[in-house]
Amino acid sequence: MLQCWRHVPRTGTQWISRAGGHRGFLDTARTSHTMKGMERLFGSSRVYRAQPVKCEARTGSSWLRYSGRLWEKCFPVCASQNRHLASSSPSDPVEIHKRKLALWFSHLPNEEKQFGGLFSPDTMHVEPLILEGPPGENVNPLTGRETPGSVHRSLTVGELFDPDPGWDPEQGQNVVLYGAVGTGKSTLVRKLVLDWCSGSTLAQFELVVPLSCEDLSLQSRPTSLQALVGRMYRHLRHSDHLRGDGRDVLFIFNGMEKMRLNFSIAATELCSNPEEPLHPGAIAVNLLRKYLLPEASILVTTRPSALDKIPSKYVDRYTEICGFTNIEQQRAYFTSRLLQQAEGQSGRDSRELLEMLYLNLQRESQIAAACFLPSYCWLTCATLHFLHFTDVRAPIRTLTGIYTSFLRLNFGGEILEAAGGPNQQGISLMHYVAKTVGKLAYEGITCKRTSFTKEEVMEKIGEEDDSDEELRQLDVFRTDVLGFFLARCVQSSPAGGMGEIRYVFTVPAMQEYLAALYVVLGEKKTVLEKLGKGASEVIGQASDDLTMLLNVLSKFLPLRVFAFFNLLKMFPRLYSRISGHSNGKIGKTMASEMFKTEDQFNEDVLDQVEQSVLGVQGPAPLERQEQESFELFPIFMGGLLSHGNRVLLDQLGISIRTTAVVQITRTLKRHLLGNSQKQMPPEELVDFLFFLYEFQNQRFTAEVLGFLSALNLSRVRMTPLKCFVLAAVLACTPPRHVLESLDLSSCSLTCESLDTLRPVLLRCKTVNLQCNNLGPEACDHLRSLLIDSACAVQSLHLCDNPLSESSARSLSEALSESRSLRHLSLMNTDLGDGGARELASRLGGNQGLEEINMAYNSIGDNAALQLLDACRANPTLNTIHLYLNELSESGKHSLHSRGLGHGESGRVKVLASITQGDELSEDWELILNNIRSHTTSWNRQRVRENLQRFLQELKGARQQNRSVGKKLSFWRVQRQVAEEIRKLEKGTSS
Repeated sequence: MLQCWRHVPRTGTQWISRAGGHRGFLDTARTSHTMKGMERLFGSSRVYRAQPVKCEARTGSSWLRYSGRLWEKCFPVCASQNRHLASSSPSDPVEIHKRKLALWFSHLPNEEKQFGGLFSPDTMHVEPLILEGPPGENVNPLTGRETPGSVHRSLTVGELFDPDPGWDPEQGQNVVLYGAVGTGKSTLVRKLVLDWCSGSTLAQFELVVPLSCEDLSLQSRPTSLQALVGRMYRHLRHSDHLRGDGRDVLFIFNGMEKMRLNFSIAATELCSNPEEPLHPGAIAVNLLRKYLLPEASILVTTRPSALDKIPSKYVDRYTEICGFTNIEQQRAYFTSRLLQQAEGQSGRDSRELLEMLYLNLQRESQIAAACFLPSYCWLTCATLHFLHFTDVRAPIRTLTGIYTSFLRLNFGGEILEAAGGPNQQGISLMHYVAKTVGKLAYEGITCKRTSFTKEEVMEKIGEEDDSDEELRQLDVFRTDVLGFFLARCVQSSPAGGMGEIRYVFTVPAMQEYLAALYVVLGEKKTVLEKLGKGASEVIGQASDDLTMLLNVLSKFLPLRVFAFFNLLKMFPRLYSRISGHSNGKIGKTMASEMFKTEDQFNEDVLDQVEQSVLGVQGPAPLERQEQESFELFPIFMGGLLSHGNRVLLDQLGISIRTTAVVQITRTLKRHLLGNSQKQMPPEELVDFLFFLYEFQNQRFTAEVLGFLSALNLSRVRMTPLKCFVLAAVLACTPPRHVLESLDLSSCSLTCESLDTLRPVLLRCKTVNLQCNNLGPEACDHLRSLLIDSACAVQSLHLCDNPLSESSARSLSEALSESRSLRHLSLMNTDLGDGGARELASRLGGNQGLEEINMAYNSIGDNAALQLLDACRANPTLNTIHLYLNELSESGKHSLHSRGLGHGESGRVKVLASITQGDELSEDWELILNNIRSHTTSWNRQRVRENLQRFLQELKGARQQNRSVGKKLSFWRVQRQVAEEIRKLEKGTSS
């Protein structure tokens, strides 16, 4: 939930928020361009919070100016900055500038909140590799990039402006820092500015002035350098550093590719006066020419395709930011993220997770290649936090939301210029990616492929571009952006030599995300739909233009002319029907992809995502199918239709209309209602629930789940995230909706899982929790569950959990207070005699229990008889299971005779053995089936000894009987018991 602090009093004060497309009110609305441009430097989707403060924002200004007490409770600034700023003079303009820059640049994107807190840039920054050297030709990722050789010298941020012997000390240095999307240019600028504010680097500069080139490109009015800086930084308005001597000044132009620079004298006049008004582009050109403030130094960050915008004669040093080129850099980044604020058990889990990730990086897996880009390191950390550190007390995002935010952080607001020129409206960069790269991704999924040849990539990227301007933009796209999504890989040759070079998506899930975006946007159109849209728009516009004319000429035109134009007006409506049919096909695609038969019996999609990041520990499992399985694809389609993600997509320049979502949802619902009633394997059921969670439509989810009466999630590894997803999805259904059964056996549940699932368990009649390694602590949670007045649990199975005697008190209290429980199975829970006596002391207070299973609990004769007496005193309890306990023959006889109900107490059926004296127990089959169903989790030697005892009893009873029919019955049961013993000896189970 977005939270902001309002300033008090309101007059002359403002608050600012930018997250999820929301903005607070400023003095002028035109500062929205400012905020968008500043996100290039500081990251987007942030919340700026302030104490009461006077705030100014003028039309055309790029940065906001603040005075008074600034952000005293804002995002933390590192300790070194605090110490440095505290010692500075409060009246010195430069020191004021440092203080405000430090506060401003310490703000981090709102997406950082998912990591359990707000980090300081100092604690989470890992410096990427920076190489010095002349750039070659713009490298196209399809032709390959050479590995940086030894001729390039590596630099640190502090060495960017170290003088070389040939440099003129009287003239400032121009340094160009270039790198492709995702290499960390803006992050490096943020760290550089913060280090200068704290005095830890670039101490040779008394003043650092960061400028956003996106902001500068949006300013159309001429202004002087001094006025430009003064408007952005009011405290520097009268600074002497900008009055002719900029010897100790550093200008930072971030994102120079956003500006149109022209170094021709005819186009950009020479100017050496800082007070002369010029267009921002002309100011930048004269600064780089060293005609304006020649003593000042300049740092320019840009992408490789824009390097030729600045002639090389005006550049003193080229440096390339190369990302994380070795595993140790990647490990340092992950350590700063995953171990931040981790303590206790969480810290141990984080360290284990880090080691698994490090092992996967060492294998030179695809994730290691992806983490070459720091941006993908962030995505990896965000995914791991989503999978492993789910906390119901903190806002939990969707996986689709993480990928959408990731793209928004890297491409938010970027537009491809129109082919007609700068005055024409361009297309969103991400929309272009969806149309081109998304089409490649979708066709790969259709053909079950994850790798592509160079020819296939070239065919899909730019197949509709014809003009020179479009081809130029295409070349820029391939140089700067395409390598962000696609990476080169060499497939091994069968002969053992050099294999074919192919291209894969940087992370496998990105292929499924872009394919989902391609389908949801409706780019998968038939020829009829494409022609229908174009004809409808043209005719619709023409009919609208003629409406006014027809109103004037209506008295002179015959009626058949009106009929013709009315026919024209029908075309837009006709297209709307065609469009609705297209949206319906999207819903069908989503439903069919969700229930593909070839994807059944795989691991659930969340485990697959985890394995793609952490790898497979131990021996690799056998492949279950030859072709690739793309199970995230339909889930991403559902996630992209959720309202929160559509807001984020809108900030990427991608608009999905609500009417289209309604049409897709209507068709999807019709197909899901039919499929949801089919019994799905547990892994597929998890995927279905996760799809509903990503879809984030409560009404839709309630209608689809309203037909589900049972959930079988047996043997699914229920992580905290899966428990949260299950609880969140079922919370959408009305309170009256009750599940008949919920099978969570062998799901690795913990006490925290039971807490998360409590709302779900309260609404289930039959709950199976066997084989989950639940200890005495879990019984406290179950007691609280069973005594809840809203609890609907009638049958609870806790078999094969190490409850022990210490948990008997919680269970006995639950039995005495529960009003819904009818059947309780505590088979093989190590309760012993003490646990049996504790339960016996409270059974009399229960008013609803009908059956209790205490088999295989090492209970002796005396405790068993005491428990039976308590059961007879209970007015509703009629059956007790006591087989496979430490009972003597006389004890079994006593239990059987006392269970018949002599005296005032009631009759209770006692299942103590397969035989009852010289007769065969009428419940022998039930006893044997219960034993069969649990042998995989029991102590085999101990079970074998008990079955041998049954076998001896059967032999003795058969010998005592003279009836041939009874002898045959004993012999048949004896053969089945002997078969179970043989299976145990072979180490197998039925």
